[in-house]
Amino acid sequence: MRGTAVVFDPHPPAGAALAAETGGRGPVFSDVVDLRDHVGVMSDDDTLVLGPHVSDDEAFDVAQFTRAQRPGVEVILVRREITTGLLQEALRARMSAVVDYRDTVQLRSEVRRSLNRSPETGPGEKPGPRRGRVLTVFSAKGGSGKTMLAVNLAATLADRGHRQVCIVDLDLAFGDVAIAMQLFPAHTIADAVPLGGEIDSSAVAAMLTQHSAGLSAIVAPTEPSTAESIHPKLISHLLDVLRDEFDYVVVDTPPAFDDQVLAALDVSDLITLIVTPDVPALKTLKITVETLIELGYPRDRLRLVLNRSDSRVGISHAEVEKTAVMPLAGQIPSSRDVPSSVNRGVPIVQDDPRHPVSLAIEQFAQDEVIGVGDGTPRRRPRKRRFLR
Repeated sequence: MRGTAVVFDPHPPAGAALAAETGGRGPVFSDVVDLRDHVGVMSDDDTLVLGPHVSDDEAFDVAQFTRAQRPGVEVILVRREITTGLLQEALRARMSAVVDYRDTVQLRSEVRRSLNRSPETGPGEKPGPRRGRVLTVFSAKGGSGKTMLAVNLAATLADRGHRQVCIVDLDLAFGDVAIAMQLFPAHTIADAVPLGGEIDSSAVAAMLTQHSAGLSAIVAPTEPSTAESIHPKLISHLLDVLRDEFDYVVVDTPPAFDDQVLAALDVSDLITLIVTPDVPALKTLKITVETLIELGYPRDRLRLVLNRSDSRVGISHAEVEKTAVMPLAGQIPSSRDVPSSVNRGVPIVQDDPRHPVSLAIEQFAQDEVIGVGDGTPRRRPRKRRFLR
């Protein structure tokens, strides 16, 4: 922890209380003029906490002034009442978090995250970008286990905090990532819409919902109608920014080739196709692979995972591989414990790491994701989209 938490609140007792909650190592200001003078000597590793007695207008002015003087300083806003309008304004002002003044646990967590955000570097050095890998899980047929794989793959890659992973729910109308992970988000991907192309690390930090050590999520909108306002270019830009913040970005998708999905596929290093051993699923898989190849996605970026691989339904693994014209990269067995874990909102790889399903997902992650060298996705002009 290299920086300190600087506190500003016009009401001195409130400022002192906030300072105690944030560790008490940084200065406390009750006069905005004194604060502005101090901003000039702050370090980019510091964090500024604006207390509940600071008016909204003054808070946004201070945030803008701080960003101009010290772009690396994160600003955390503490409020007595949090509204949707306030959250949108906070995102525009590049505040990293808005916290209820009664939620001291979240405040301490946000301050700790902010102060630990910068990796150790030498004097005068700037931390290099992560340029993590984007992994999209896709199936054009519903009920294949796509969200289950995406959530558990993300949890596996996070490895209890050894890596930084973000899962993005791109099923903008009916996303289930929040349910599958038992999340209660204050923000969704819809909060990025007012920002347009001005999404940066601070805006991303404000949209995240923390799940567990190393694992965060950007969840789908709560209103299905909001999906229409999320432009494909916003998706591309968001994923590009997330690359710099996380080691891996896992994207869950709807069962459709819509423009937002294609935007994610364009920037993906790996496209994981999940299928179940039944004739309708195989028919859809064949069309999916042909469509992806026709659209210009190279086969070496595609991976095929068979879910419920031990089901005895008269379809062999060889038939699945022949249909897709590619080998199976992963096989996930059937288990009643999977829907049970989904219903409880706990990824099975965290609930029971030695479960056969957990071991299968971990094997896929080790063989096809972690064990494969990082690569920048090849951007190329795509043929005109013909499937919606």
